[in-house]
Amino acid sequence: MTGPSPSARRSRGAGGRRARRSVRRHPPDADAWFGVRCVFRHGESRYEERVVIVRADDFALAIARAEDEAARYAVDVDAEYLGLAQAFALVDDPGDGAEVFSLMRDSDLPPDEYLDAFFDTGDERQGGVGAASGRPEPPR
Repeated sequence: MTGPSPSARRSRGAGGRRARRSVRRHPPDADAWFGVRCVFRHGESRYEERVVIVRADDFALAIARAEDEAARYAVDVDAEYLGLAQAFALVDDPGDGAEVFSLMRDSDLPPDEYLDAFFDTGDERQGGVGAASGRPEPPR
């Protein structure tokens, strides 16, 4: 069985942008922590997925706050915010080992093909383990 198309499942966030919330079994507490992933484009062919954590009373406010931050970030780094925000309600306060974002995706691909298709295409700009700074090269 297939669900609705990704565009049909999306709801609109601040400014009519595409927004999604990751569902948890229990609603978040007032002034809870959320991880929100936003997607940016640098130049013609470089994309960035960026997760920030924000405090908010609900998913809609978390997305609105993250989108405000995304707009400032895009100006600072001369990028385009593409209007996709996906929120995740943290179970615990941020700290060492705390989960700050999770997204599950259904796929019929075997594990190696799934990783190659979505995460390890060979075009990622990332530092390797043991790199001098341990951080990916900044976008240009």
